[in-house]
Amino acid sequence: MPTEQIGDYEVEYAGVRVVGGEEWVAQVAIFGHSTNPMHRNPVFPAQRVLADQTFADEKSAEAGARQAAHELLEQQQARH
Repeated sequence: MPTEQIGDYEVEYAGVRVVGGEEWVAQVAIFGHSTNPMHRNPVFPAQRVLADQTFADEKSAEAGARQAAHELLEQQQARH
């Protein structure tokens, strides 16, 4: 699962194959700052994003998940 540091957040994104199917879906988890280096603070627990969209392959799903994570963080920053 690729990981990326975006500002103060650690983002994990992945393409996950649909059970019993050939399609892939996008999944994202976002973690915030934690005072304990052995524990990550989940601010957006691992879950499917782009719920109405499937992808032909894992790399495409990962790209969709990465884009969704960036949009989520942009929305979060706009609110604060």
